[in-house]
Amino acid sequence: MRQTRRQFLRAVGVTGGAGALYGAMGALGLAPVAADTPTFVPPRPGDLGGRPPRSVVILGAGMAGLTAAYELRKGGYDVTVLEARRRPGGRNWTVRGGDTETDLKGERQTAGFSRGEYLNAGAARIPQHHVTLDYCRQLGVPIEVFAGTNADGYLYQVGDHDLSGVPVRHRAARADVYGYVSELLSKATDQGALDAYLTGEDREALLAFLRLFGDLGPKVDGDPAASFRYTGTGRRGYEIPPGAGTQEGTPLPPHPLSDVLASRIGYYFSLELRWEQAMMMYQPVGGMDRIAHALADAVGNQHVHYGTEIRAVRNTTDGVEVDHTGRDGRMRTLAADFAICTLPPGIAARLSGNLPTEVRDALRTPEVLDVGKLGVEYSRRWWELDHRIYGGITSTNTDLLNVWYPSYGFHGPRGTLLGYYNEGPYAADYGELRHPQRLSRALDRLTDIHGESAARDVASAFSVHWTDIRHSEGAWVMWSSREGAYERLLEPAGRVYFAGDYLSHANAWQHGAMVSARSVVEALHARVASS
Repeated sequence: MRQTRRQFLRAVGVTGGAGALYGAMGALGLAPVAADTPTFVPPRPGDLGGRPPRSVVILGAGMAGLTAAYELRKGGYDVTVLEARRRPGGRNWTVRGGDTETDLKGERQTAGFSRGEYLNAGAARIPQHHVTLDYCRQLGVPIEVFAGTNADGYLYQVGDHDLSGVPVRHRAARADVYGYVSELLSKATDQGALDAYLTGEDREALLAFLRLFGDLGPKVDGDPAASFRYTGTGRRGYEIPPGAGTQEGTPLPPHPLSDVLASRIGYYFSLELRWEQAMMMYQPVGGMDRIAHALADAVGNQHVHYGTEIRAVRNTTDGVEVDHTGRDGRMRTLAADFAICTLPPGIAARLSGNLPTEVRDALRTPEVLDVGKLGVEYSRRWWELDHRIYGGITSTNTDLLNVWYPSYGFHGPRGTLLGYYNEGPYAADYGELRHPQRLSRALDRLTDIHGESAARDVASAFSVHWTDIRHSEGAWVMWSSREGAYERLLEPAGRVYFAGDYLSHANAWQHGAMVSARSVVEALHARVASS
């Protein structure tokens, strides 16, 4: 008897539960398909048919290295992780009070953050479709909302226009951009400019949508100029907010169209549409490095060796050898069956040993991005008290680029603001300064946007210029092409494999490092299982 689609789905639901039912509906086109991470089956001890476990040395205890070690340990592999820093995580780095860092220029900073305050100097947010959240769940790392887009944050532009130096609330900028674009498109549609592309029914449907989308006035018969006007509404915010009794509120008037266009404030809205930036987003409670420490604990501290600098990696006739120096400065050699190199590619290219020339050239190919961050702890949460901003981001075309308001500790006595998160030439400019000058310059810019509150009640600060951070020498890398060098590094060099976010299509995200590591684990395990 032929089974109907409904009967099939009922059977799937009975045997597999709601998750299986929903997945089957998605495959049949009856429900949206979830944004799944790449399929991954971790190795299991039984996969090797009783053969003794192989040994793997992992270079670097960043997110790729720790993920590879964690997954290989599930399969019974003998894993050793060598890490030059004295902490796990690599660019997953949370700076807390008492932490000390000496950069490559010799400047030493000691963080003075209060208890509970911190700076996520590297990774700082997690999209909900990233595998990073799966590891938080597996490892028991609690998460909380990271507030990205905030209607009460600012867009602040300087330039040759009348909005130069004017902090514009995100909600007001969005209302103006949507309103004016909708007005212009409505006028063009109503006057027949799009008749070649729209049926009569489409035309009326589009006009109805645009009136709602842009909050426009009605059509005025016989007066095209007065039709579908955007005049500003409460969407932008209020000069006098709605209140009790007869206080209905006075909406803020819109900025002129020419100023909205000239200021380019609408350009920032595209960020929210990007796959990896769309809300909701999350962060671990207490700092991003909670993930790194949880992974290191799961791997086992006896398998992770800190303060160990890798000097050379060599393929041998039946395995690999890694030369390294420990905290005592003595050179040692570790032999293993395989190696996984998760070091930044430029640093990996400088290792001694017998890696082929084409592999070293491939490691040197991507461009290293310059990035800077500044965390400023205040003894008064003025952004909440004076501006009513609770989390979120202010974007600007000044050298700050981004200002992040903390997504934790609301209504507390203190808070740590990300005073700048910049890249490229702006990061390099700040990087040329010593920390006190970086702070002073950033406070001047913050004051331009927020007023004098931003210059007062500074309790402590810590700045990071990633190009000058030892064992990183940059933030992340960018590929001008993913052909040739990129493809070469996806293959092992003998028994040496390479993993990292730079070998994924999610550069600069922990997700990229993790899925790259998982891909290498699968390839290595398949090689061992078939040998």
